[in-house]
Amino acid sequence: MAASSRAQVLDLYRAMLRESKHFSAYSYRTYAIRRIRDAFRENKNVKDPVEIQTLVNKAKRDLGIIRRQDVPGIDPGPCRTWEAGAQPLSYIRSL
Repeated sequence: MAASSRAQVLDLYRAMLRESKHFSAYSYRTYAIRRIRDAFRENKNVKDPVEIQTLVNKAKRDLGIIRRQDVPGIDPGPCRTWEAGAQPLSYIRSL
């Protein structure tokens, strides 16, 4: 593995662990940390540069997902639970 890709992989690993520590629920936090460690250990012997790049891209995508999961202090806003064109629940209750 080239030095630059090794550094990139280590940066991703550290960032994923750091972001996972922000999960408020203990079970989610420990599961995420365990899965990250297992996945990186499982792929530590990969030598093919194309496969390494594929795994790095997947890790970047997963890091983005982790960052979006638990954002403290930000209200996600109202959640629409009905389909477009359907009536809200308050309408149904008034019938």
